[in-house]
Amino acid sequence: MTSKPAKCPVCGKPAQAEFRPFCSKRCADVDLGRWFSGDYRIPGAPAPIENDEKAERNDER
Repeated sequence: MTSKPAKCPVCGKPAQAEFRPFCSKRCADVDLGRWFSGDYRIPGAPAPIENDEKAERNDER
């Protein structure tokens, strides 16, 4: 059984070993930018805001 070559998840071109699973540094950077901008999210209930504020106040001491 032969496996198909992996494709870049951003553009669909064949993945390159140096940038795996991407085809280039550009596609790797595009993917990273999507993570930073919040395009990729795990669905779930929002975190309670009041817990975050309490933690921040404790860090300031």
